[in-house]
Amino acid sequence: MIENIRIKEIAIKLIRKPVKNVHLSVYPPYGHVKIVAPINIRKDIVRAYAISKLGWIRNQKTSYANQDRELSFKYKIKETHLLWGKKYLLDIQYQNTKSFIKLNNRCIKLVVRSGSTKKERKYLIHNWHKNLLHSIVPKIINKWEKRLKVKVGAYFLQKMKTKWGSANYKLCHIRINTELVKKPKDLLEYIVVHEMIHLLEPSHNKNFITLLDMHYPQWREAREKLNKLPLAAEIW
Repeated sequence: MIENIRIKEIAIKLIRKPVKNVHLSVYPPYGHVKIVAPINIRKDIVRAYAISKLGWIRNQKTSYANQDRELSFKYKIKETHLLWGKKYLLDIQYQNTKSFIKLNNRCIKLVVRSGSTKKERKYLIHNWHKNLLHSIVPKIINKWEKRLKVKVGAYFLQKMKTKWGSANYKLCHIRINTELVKKPKDLLEYIVVHEMIHLLEPSHNKNFITLLDMHYPQWREAREKLNKLPLAAEIW
């Protein structure tokens, strides 16, 4: 069930779900505001809660408005792409052979058949990104399983609209945003650790913060660094 709330210039989407508490989020790239609330809670209570958070909402929207954004990709030759926080030029070569991608110095060499479409080139690069992450994420998980004394049942890679990662506490699964392949590797590790700690503590409560401080004390710096990097160009 979806409802709309407007508080002055702020439009808010209210979604009712079988949850216990009210959850307020402001999403990039344009600061869309969403509240997830219990099914039976009165709308005026949700509205009062949103009003109490109006200053924070405005700050978040302003932050997203001022944040740099990636250029919209056309997947053409000499286009700049990000990989592990560094810029690479895209080199496209057309050959009658199986498509592949190779990293060569500061160049991403994409070999495709003649007549390939933008959609096909985008798909190839996305799969390449996933393969790069698959080569690194298991090593990070293995390292932190020993330190946190927790076992990850499975991990998944997915291009996510609003989160860098998520965790399923009951199944011991974590999910990582494939966009992290564009960010420095230490930020990928931060997100993996963040989600693994959620397997110990599912909520963002004091215990969760204590565990982060204990095992990954630089998490605040990592979060700030991640939030300052360019947002994806896609409109969600």
